[in-house]
Amino acid sequence: MSNFSASKDESLLSFYENVREQVESDKRSGGRYRLAGETVKQYADRLRDEMDRRRLRFSPIQWD
Repeated sequence: MSNFSASKDESLLSFYENVREQVESDKRSGGRYRLAGETVKQYADRLRDEMDRRRLRFSPIQWD
């Protein structure tokens, strides 16, 4: 399990945005979760939890 407590705010936001790009690529390719499978979703959830804890502003990933 990743520990993001030592990560900078900017890094967390960048990591989360990279996951968003993977999800959008999956949508464009017509396949569901080709790049962003369950493991990536769990990673994004942990990122989101840390960003919520820090009260960072971000747009949630639309998985569907």
